[in-house]
Amino acid sequence: MSVKKIKNYINGQWVESSSSRVLDVENPGTGEILAQVPLSTRQEVHKAVKAAKDAFSQWKEVTPTERVGYLFKLKFLLEKNKEELARIITQDHGKVIDDARGEMKRAIENVEMAIGTPSLMQGKILQNVSKGIDEYFIRVPLGVFAAIAPFNFPAMIPFWFLPYAVATGNTYILKPSEQVPLTMKRVFELIDEVGFPPGVLNLVNGDKVAVDALIENEDIVGISSITSTPVAEYIYHKAAEHNKRVQCGGGAKNSLVVMPDADLEKTVPNIIDSVYGNTGQRCLAGANVIAVGEVYAELKKRLVESAKKIKVGYGLDKSITMGPVISQKAKEKILSYIDKGLEQGAKLILDRRSIRVKEYPQGHYLGPCIFDEVKQEMVIACDEIFGPVMTIIKAKDLDEAIEIINRGPHGNAAMIYTTNGKSAREFSLRVDCGNIGIQIGLPAPVAYFPFVGMKKSFFGDLHGQGQDAVDFFTHKKVIISRWW
Repeated sequence: MSVKKIKNYINGQWVESSSSRVLDVENPGTGEILAQVPLSTRQEVHKAVKAAKDAFSQWKEVTPTERVGYLFKLKFLLEKNKEELARIITQDHGKVIDDARGEMKRAIENVEMAIGTPSLMQGKILQNVSKGIDEYFIRVPLGVFAAIAPFNFPAMIPFWFLPYAVATGNTYILKPSEQVPLTMKRVFELIDEVGFPPGVLNLVNGDKVAVDALIENEDIVGISSITSTPVAEYIYHKAAEHNKRVQCGGGAKNSLVVMPDADLEKTVPNIIDSVYGNTGQRCLAGANVIAVGEVYAELKKRLVESAKKIKVGYGLDKSITMGPVISQKAKEKILSYIDKGLEQGAKLILDRRSIRVKEYPQGHYLGPCIFDEVKQEMVIACDEIFGPVMTIIKAKDLDEAIEIINRGPHGNAAMIYTTNGKSAREFSLRVDCGNIGIQIGLPAPVAYFPFVGMKKSFFGDLHGQGQDAVDFFTHKKVIISRWW
């Protein structure tokens, strides 16, 4: 049986790539080859940029209310096809179906937020800054923007950027991860059904060749991306060298601090979901559990007992609570980190590396693992493993817990479990992280708020979602007027 090759979407048309380089798109839960994705050439990327540039001159003149009218139609189609899209996400990525449904909910929330862009674009005016002189600013679109999306949220993360870009009057190019291209293929079929003018939204599949072509093209004014920290740094510096606006989310190593007064009945399942949800493949996932004082022994016991109950398997099975990792390569990387942890003296108190799902022997399955006796300087406590691996670190008090977090290079998220308001407030103010959870294991900002990583978890100034996105995709123009 022949495998279908995915097409690019350029200038309102589905276009077959001429590239001889292709990758198999694998269902990580079954090992089945679902399709082939082209690794587009630089010339194909430039064609998409030209189409977007040509479309911009007219799209920027469309009124904001007309622009968001297209988003209303897109929201309707996303909601109508939400269950189908969730199933595609599970087949594309491997996450369990409930996680995929939650991802679609967040994607649609961003479309809803972008529909309010006409209000968010309003400028300000001050009359009589001097006698007879008024001063005001307006927001104007800049041109062609592009996004380089990751594999772990193939639907949600592109929608941190795409709807805001077009609502503010820009045109757009999306390069999805070559590991999970099927989700955006289906989304762009819906975009095509909406009937956006040709060139306003474009989809180009590819790898680093396509990434570099986007970064180096002088007609692209800004780049958004979510990747690992090394790749984020590369994109940030290279795009800045080409005089582009840049917002790049990087990796993370998020800590969950458990105070002695925490309610463990509610805390433990919250931590388990944070660490093992999405198979640990999310930039807000908990990783380092910092047990403060005498809570350590009981917390450790309960975490192991709870993690043992996780049922690993194919994400479309409703009884499953954790799916596979994205690929065999990713699995091998995670296993290598576990080996490093053992070499450095950490104790693996829950070891489910050898788990097998007999119905799907070709799937990339890895069970939940827990390390104890972890020191902050160990590799497993510092590096983003991006898999179902928990580390437990002891701290004598809140000050030491905060010090452990702040010594790390990343600053995406930090979470605390306590019934003491003073401890929670002190923690939220002192930790050097952008997203803070208080009794929340996954502090994912809703669409009205920006997603705000810090340190090596974010490179740039303005973040995705909400008002930050509107500011990123527009330029303030100040007008000072006097009429004789």
